[in-house]
Amino acid sequence: MKIKSIFTNGAGILLSRIFGFIRDLMMASILGANIYSDIFFVAFKLPNLFRRIFGEGAFAQSFLPSFIASRYKSIFATHILLNMLGVIISLSIIVGLFALPITQLIAPGFSQDTILIASKYLAIQFWYLPLIFLVTFLGALLQYKEHFVTTAFSTVLLNISIICGLLISRDMPKDKILLILSYSVIIGGLLQVVIHLIVAHNFKFIKMLWIGLISLRRYKEKIVEDTQRFWFNFFPAIWGNSTTQVMAFLDTWLASFLTSGSISYLYYANRIFQLPLALFAIALSTAIFPSIAKYIRHNDEENALKQMKRGFWILLSLLSLATIGGVIFSQEIIWLLFERGAFTRADTTETALVLQMYLIGLLPFGLAKLFNLWLYSRHEQAKAAKIATYSLGGYIIGVLLFFKTLGAVGLALASTLSGFISFILILYFFGWSKFKNFLEKKLLSIFLFGIVVSGILMWGVHIVLLHYFNI
Repeated sequence: MKIKSIFTNGAGILLSRIFGFIRDLMMASILGANIYSDIFFVAFKLPNLFRRIFGEGAFAQSFLPSFIASRYKSIFATHILLNMLGVIISLSIIVGLFALPITQLIAPGFSQDTILIASKYLAIQFWYLPLIFLVTFLGALLQYKEHFVTTAFSTVLLNISIICGLLISRDMPKDKILLILSYSVIIGGLLQVVIHLIVAHNFKFIKMLWIGLISLRRYKEKIVEDTQRFWFNFFPAIWGNSTTQVMAFLDTWLASFLTSGSISYLYYANRIFQLPLALFAIALSTAIFPSIAKYIRHNDEENALKQMKRGFWILLSLLSLATIGGVIFSQEIIWLLFERGAFTRADTTETALVLQMYLIGLLPFGLAKLFNLWLYSRHEQAKAAKIATYSLGGYIIGVLLFFKTLGAVGLALASTLSGFISFILILYFFGWSKFKNFLEKKLLSIFLFGIVVSGILMWGVHIVLLHYFNI
């Protein structure tokens, strides 16, 4: 297992999330949890949805195995880049032209005046999508060389850009703040593209793409099979990877019918939830995916399973501790990070409850990231798509059960329910017999003992904090 790669990814994600929390802290203080913050989060929701679909799996997990298998890598890579970029730019133009009805679809509970305001920010921010696709594409090529540091650390540039926007606009009217933040998103994307182009040039990928561009027209027929394999896997991979993002999108849609601030409660809680998920599950999965894909490509299932087993125990331990600690300290976490300025104690209480519901699903969502690698390495994206469909069905059932009575908390609980359904189905397709071989009695005993002791200690610290700090 590439411990250095996992550490690199984790460190980059941690740095980005630290700046992300600084960004959210400033945003909570300057905008609060109200209609203005709701407008920004709605405008950013659609490009962010596509960013997570591309950046956290669908493209790289379909492109990389196909790229590894291709005999004409430069032509294949160039062909996919031109096709994908053309579609995404066209989509960005369409969103810009029809921003008003699209915003109405995203947040139907908003008033007409609020939708009109939010639509212009959506039209600006959606241009972040073609930029982040370029970052994702170049990052996938760098993954092939097992170079992770650039992609891992470049995500901090978006947060730095938004922080600068907040500092510049903090004393301005709220509509001016939202406008500057929208352009800050685009600037952050441009910075990410530039740093990836520099590093890709150093690895001679720009030269490779240029050769592919020159050769594409003449030798296009040689990559027909590779291209078909990619597209055949890509569309199911989009659906398979996007369940949590689609549910977050639906959370926003449904929360627009709730009281003002509900969208912000879900956003801030989900930001906390995403930290351990990204820091542990996504960092580890990204680091070991190229190796597993290469093992599977060469029919070396034994070594692929060894990588999976080590990853499983690392994730099981880290995510379990994060779940217990997050649930116990949810009130303290929100209080420490956000309760200042326009963000009140009532906002802290509501956000902490939502966070607790999200965190219950951290373990199944995180482990599902790992076991999905097996399906994608074997070009079984269709199975992942089937799992995603059942998972979304579980979310809808959860919404019907919990939304009316629990509001934003019910939406988070519905998301958690879908996570458990997804994980159980992934294990079914992975194979129960293979999974049972992961569960060594000695390791399981050590794990359970450590979790119980850690839980008791964290609960004790929680009681002390409540007594002395009255959180």
